[in-house]
Amino acid sequence: MPLSDDQPHTRTRLPVGEQPSSPPTLGQSRPLRALLTVLVVVTLLVVAISIANRGKPDPGSSSGGSADRATPSAPAGAGPPPSGDQPVGTTVNGIASGFPHTEQGAQSAATNYAVAVGSVDMFRADSRHGIIATIADPGAVGALQSRLDQGFSPETAARFGVDAQGKPPKGLTFVSRTIPVGARSNGYTAESVKVDVWCNGLFGLAGQQSTKPVSEEWFTLSLSLRWTGTDWKLTDFSRVAGPAPVPPDQQAATAEEITGAVEQFGGFRYAR
Repeated sequence: MPLSDDQPHTRTRLPVGEQPSSPPTLGQSRPLRALLTVLVVVTLLVVAISIANRGKPDPGSSSGGSADRATPSAPAGAGPPPSGDQPVGTTVNGIASGFPHTEQGAQSAATNYAVAVGSVDMFRADSRHGIIATIADPGAVGALQSRLDQGFSPETAARFGVDAQGKPPKGLTFVSRTIPVGARSNGYTAESVKVDVWCNGLFGLAGQQSTKPVSEEWFTLSLSLRWTGTDWKLTDFSRVAGPAPVPPDQQAATAEEITGAVEQFGGFRYAR
């Protein structure tokens, strides 16, 4: 028999431990699953970052300060790096002059003087004397001129295939070039320095029927320089053979190619 609405209702309360627990709904399980997903992603990111940073140097462990200011060292055996100094802008008698009163300025002067002393102009007496007067210390001009006049004697010219005035036989081109490879200073002071210039030289007669074809030679020139108050000037020099690298397995150019290269490619002024 159904109860009428006007009769009192009876509610039964069970003990707390005996109340039935409702099963978790879908809405309750979603937050737990999302939390687990976030934890997994964060863990993977931490592991990946640790692996990526493994083996990297500590930026603060260098004695030179931060990594941004660290200067990379040159590879072993690379030798001193070239400087960024620009060549001088003045010349005397076609030779660079007005070098800075610095160690690098002395190296630049010695390198340019090595080129001048190894040029074809040294085989002519008038141009040779002009070169010496340009590059030599005033107090050393006489001794250097006498020494170089003996060195570039008619007998020496004949060994190179030219006459006493440095003229080659008709139809041939005389080649005498010094190509500096590097320079180093020994005992630099503000007043004097000795500079060694490692050079490659090209010497010979280019053209058909040449009996002295152009060949290369490696040598080192040691030039003693003195600061005169306005420029570095030569006081003495010496020459030794080498060091010579192993020649490459390369086909030699024809006489026409060498002649064309000599006529088309000019020399350089050097700075360091």
